Amino acid sequence: MAAGPPLSALPAPSRARLSMAALPGHGPGMAGGAEPGRVVEALELLLGPPSDGDSAAEPGPERALCPETLRSNAAALEERLAGAAGWAALRQLRAAVLARAPALAAGAAGAEPGWAAACGLLALLLCLKERLAALAAAPAGPAAPGEPPPPGADTLSVRQERAVRRALRAAVGLGLLPHLPPGLGPGLGPPPGTRGPRLFAAVAALAELARLPALGAPLLARHLRLLLCGLCGLGHGPAALCQGVSEAERAQCREALRDILDRVYQPLAVQELLILQGQPKQRCPGAGAAPAWLRRLCGHLLSERLLRPGGVQAVVRGVLEGTDGGAGAEAAALDWRKCDAVGKILAACPQQCLSLEDYYRQVCPQILDLLHIQDKVAARQFQRVATTTLLTMAREQPQLAERHLLQPLLAPLRRCCEAAELALEDLTAGAVLVPEAELGSCVEDVLKVYVVGNDSSSLLLGSLQSVLGVVFSLYSFAKQNVSYLRSPCQDILLWFLEKAEREQSLAVLEGLAGLSSHVPTLHPQCQLRVGSEGGAAIVLEEAISDEDEALYQKISLEQCHVESLVELLSHCQKGGLAGDFFIYCLKELTRVAAEDEAAPNPAGEPGGSLLELEQYQAGQGRKLLVLQLVAALCEGVSDTVFTDIEQVQQFLAAVLQRACAHPARGPGAAAEVQTLAMAMGLVAAVLGGAVQLKSSDFAVLKRLVPLLEELSRTYPEPLTQELARDLRIAICTHGACAPGSVGAAADGVLGRKRGTAARSPAPAPQHTHSSPSAHRESSKEQCHEPGASPAPAGLQELLVAAYDPQPPSRAAALRRLASLVTQRDPEAIRLQEKLLQVFLENVQHEDAFVYLSAIQGVALLSSEYPERILPVLLAQYERPAQGTEDTMAAATRMKLGEVLMRVTRALGDMVFQHREQLIRAFLRGARDPDGALRASSLSNLGELCQHLGFQLGSIIQEVTCCVTAIAQTDPEAEVRRAAVHVVVLLLRGLSEKVTEVLRDVLRDLYRLLKRVAAAEPDAATVLHAQLALEELDTAMRRVLFPPQTLQKKIVVLP
Repeated sequence: MAAGPPLSALPAPSRARLSMAALPGHGPGMAGGAEPGRVVEALELLLGPPSDGDSAAEPGPERALCPETLRSNAAALEERLAGAAGWAALRQLRAAVLARAPALAAGAAGAEPGWAAACGLLALLLCLKERLAALAAAPAGPAAPGEPPPPGADTLSVRQERAVRRALRAAVGLGLLPHLPPGLGPGLGPPPGTRGPRLFAAVAALAELARLPALGAPLLARHLRLLLCGLCGLGHGPAALCQGVSEAERAQCREALRDILDRVYQPLAVQELLILQGQPKQRCPGAGAAPAWLRRLCGHLLSERLLRPGGVQAVVRGVLEGTDGGAGAEAAALDWRKCDAVGKILAACPQQCLSLEDYYRQVCPQILDLLHIQDKVAARQFQRVATTTLLTMAREQPQLAERHLLQPLLAPLRRCCEAAELALEDLTAGAVLVPEAELGSCVEDVLKVYVVGNDSSSLLLGSLQSVLGVVFSLYSFAKQNVSYLRSPCQDILLWFLEKAEREQSLAVLEGLAGLSSHVPTLHPQCQLRVGSEGGAAIVLEEAISDEDEALYQKISLEQCHVESLVELLSHCQKGGLAGDFFIYCLKELTRVAAEDEAAPNPAGEPGGSLLELEQYQAGQGRKLLVLQLVAALCEGVSDTVFTDIEQVQQFLAAVLQRACAHPARGPGAAAEVQTLAMAMGLVAAVLGGAVQLKSSDFAVLKRLVPLLEELSRTYPEPLTQELARDLRIAICTHGACAPGSVGAAADGVLGRKRGTAARSPAPAPQHTHSSPSAHRESSKEQCHEPGASPAPAGLQELLVAAYDPQPPSRAAALRRLASLVTQRDPEAIRLQEKLLQVFLENVQHEDAFVYLSAIQGVALLSSEYPERILPVLLAQYERPAQGTEDTMAAATRMKLGEVLMRVTRALGDMVFQHREQLIRAFLRGARDPDGALRASSLSNLGELCQHLGFQLGSIIQEVTCCVTAIAQTDPEAEVRRAAVHVVVLLLRGLSEKVTEVLRDVLRDLYRLLKRVAAAEPDAATVLHAQLALEELDTAMRRVLFPPQTLQKKIVVLP
């Protein structure tokens, strides 16, 4: 027997336990029966000395426990029990234990050494359990003065605990593991008729030991999995696995299983059940795949763990055990997958639950509690699980999720919103409605679920919109004070404004500004108060007797809200929301001014009712608020408020509409005139080169033409009428004809001197519908391009005729312009950008004669100047113009594809330097939603590959992957046909160089063609595949069997 550690190496309490337990005749249990130390000595005698490096980590027989050793150790123990002094009490106790367990008694007396040793160990462990239970029940003696309390009477020493762990390991390895049935264990034990009773005897003894904490702790910590296997097999397994076990015994196993699962640490129970359910290598050495009945049972038991109080956290901890959420786990990319999987599991209702409503009622509060885990290491994982579960529930069961998750989550904010009904009779002034801790926790939870979860479903956006008014009030309050709530409130507001639809975002901004009631704000009788922990609390507002003070606080609060709204919008300029809201405020200002002019002032009329007076005052207050908003926006974000020409047009339209509806009169006429002059100067500056305009931008600016026309007819000031008329001409001709007044207005805005303005950059092409009258009128004007000499009269007439409403005249003008390009006319070369714009606009014409003439002109122009024209064509082909319908855009892009192919043919071998741009454009077109455009892009790609030949290089991999994927997965037969045709053209273009250029992808192409020829339902596609196979066969035959030619060789011998 191995000696324990020296007493000097142990602390004082351990030395006391060791000495009391080791010496015979000392200890509390001496008078009542066998001492625990004697039982441990018997265990060590039966097991023999421990092997070197022994550890109780894995169950199984030790290396020294061979059958001969087991027999000799059992004989030595029996001899010691029979005749040694001081062993009579243990002999009597063991006899009593074996009398209560006849299966163990029969096994201990049997001839099989392994089972006999297991029964002997279990009997001694049961003896130890009885003695420890008796010692624990005895009253403890009082502690000596000044001394620490003595350890419990059932406490084992370090050496005794080690011996007990060895005994438990051997008992499990010899008595439980060999008798587990197939699927639960190795299945190499005795036959089924003997296996069942032996397994029940071992499991019953171990379950009895587990009831005592001193023995149950080491047993369940190291051998819980095997014990659960035995209990599951006997209690719930098929009858074939339980031969020799009665139904009453099986019921005992079921009861013991539930008792152990209820008493053990719940995350550990979840972890072990998950392993039993699906991981055979971890379940037991030598075990196969888990049988179906075991998987169903483990699922049922896991659902029971989940439905217990605190079950959600137990399940999450059990699954996430071992990942600490640190950098290592993130680098391994395991945490988020586990968290998402657990979230989806929690969102699914178990089968044994009574109803979905009951399941949500039990689980949802626990899910919300996961957001409040204080452990920093595990907090991120738990928050991700909670967020994933909440979002999954919101998608699958929106009504239940809103009732049991979103409403409790937002309850502190909804409690004090304007729509809430406060029981004022039960509250006093200054009463706290929402404490600081609860409000701060609610805001952080909303940030985690909505912003971090980042799911912009209508349910989440709608629920959040109901409390945005309170969040905005909190944000404004935190902005004026020192509070950590400012950043999360700002993130919540910005997330909503970004994810919501533009109309919904504008409505929310309108409500936050106080212009509408779309967003419930903070209750008028609620007030925010600074918290002691850096947060805020919501209290019941105290009444203010001084009217001036109340008015001052109201005005200050409104001013604070306006400033906070402007600061919030300063973060929304990139998406254009700030510009849209600015335009809305301008339109609202125009509407309010119109109402103010139309409605009489009831204060100045006798007999006016009080209701009319209140409505008038409310209108005046709204007008002041709009003016305040416009002024704050102009000061805060006006320099970068407009992000595109669309918003500029809307702003200009708002100003022009106001000028048309209400010409400048009265005391405010000077301001109105200056505003209109600024707006029209802005139009002139945009046309004069301040912004690089595209053709699509001109399509947007043409919306101003009716307003400019009306202004030129109705405005009382002659100079303004003339400028409006000239601006209309410049917009209709896309800047080709810009009368002198437009340049003067642009120079006035841009601060340039006349004659020094640079010519406006050429806009990108886009088809617009100019009115014939505008073109006829423009041809009569003295036109010129800004900052450049006027075009010749003949060329100018051709440019105007290119917009003629009659297709023959328009096509003739286009062909004449194309001939000028072919002849390298100096004026045509100088205006090549303008010609490109004209050609591309006519490409979109519906008449075939017109757009074919335009295609020819673009192709000629591009072949002459590819470095300048080809990038513009590729940009138009890859990104269709905004504001056009999908069908029109697809047709235009197909026409542009035809232009690109004509340019490719014209360039010949020089197309190599534009190879990557062309192939990228066609590959993008092959992924377009429109099937006709996909087929057209693939056809162009095939012809380009045929022209490039061996110059394809490494880009052949991308082409092959694209063609293979489309030929196998595209739903339209026309597109699949075009994809296979690409292969035909590629093989035909490479000819004998197929094996050199396509050596890395030739096998993939061959397999693709064979698959299409065998499984494709479309006959035309099959025909293309057969043609490609024939091309490939011909090429390979030329390589493998070169033609034999007769030739004479003259060799000069040395």
